[in-house]
Order: sequence, then C-alpha cells, then structure tokens
Amino acid sequence: KWNATSAPYPQERCIQQLFEEQVRKSPDAPAVVDEDRVLSYGELNAEANQLAHHLIGLGVVPDDRVAICVERSAAMVIGLLGILKAGGAYVPLDPAYPSERLSQIVSDASPSLVLSDRAGREALGETAVAGRTLIDLEPLRAGRATMWRSQPMENPQVAGLTSRHLAYVIYTSG
Repeated sequence: KWNATSAPYPQERCIQQLFEEQVRKSPDAPAVVDEDRVLSYGELNAEANQLAHHLIGLGVVPDDRVAICVERSAAMVIGLLGILKAGGAYVPLDPAYPSERLSQIVSDASPSLVLSDRAGREALGETAVAGRTLIDLEPLRAGRATMWRSQPMENPQVAGLTSRHLAYVIYTSG
C-alpha cells in the first residue's frame, strides 16, 4: 500500500500549460529565488515568454531539440520554460560534465540551438557548438536586458503542440 502513489493528472496538458495555470492563480507569488534575485510567477512567465517568442522566430517547432548548458540559476529556469513554451524539447547539459562528454551528447542529440551562459560555453568548448546557433543567457543571470526583450510577454500559441510532443531528451550515465 505504500507504493500506491497514483493520483489523477491531466495527461493532455503540457508542462508549460500547467505552469501558466499557476501564473494565473498566483502571479505575484515568488516562483524562483536565485541569490538576491526573486522572480514572481508573473515575472518568470513574462521572461520565459519573451525567450520563447525569440526561439520561435529562430525556427523552433514542436519536437525540435534545444540544448541548454547553464549553471543552476533563474536563467536556467527561464531557459527551460522558454524552450517548452516554444514547443521545443530541452536537452539539459551540465557544465560540470567533461567537455568530451558534452560534445558527444551535442553530436548525438543534434540540437537546433544551444542556450548557454559563460560557464556553459567554457564547458562545451568551440568544437561542440561549431555550426550551431548559440544563444547567450548570461544577461539573464544578472537580470540585465537581453536581445529578445522587445518580444511579446504574452504566452505564445504554438499550433498543433500537444502533450504527445517531446518535452526533454536526457542522457544518463547508464
């Protein structure tokens, strides 16, 4: 009986839709605390939406793999949500991994774009990102303006996106 943990879950809803529901319920509640920076659900949603619109403008469509190699931070959460809201599937890359392993993952996953901060770029090295569009999330880490700040803050509507599309691709040590 201890393992009977099933609970009803809206399987037809995407992760970002569930997040957006929480935004509507508690827009001013703290969602992310990163050192001295606190983002409310509304602020996090707006920043992720702007990134998502930028990614859509770069051609991201449902099931596209988008790598993200950043230190744990508010920028990482904005990046993950932005990828999902654009319809992409995130490929998390830990900047603590050896560059050779990261290169193997990038080569195998063949992401359409790579989101990174300074630590991510250093870990990946030039070889792993050669020929790929690299998006710098470093300004997000400091709460500074980004090149996509002019994008709409409204939730993007991705035609045909359903819960049956990819959400992420994870590589494990096994």
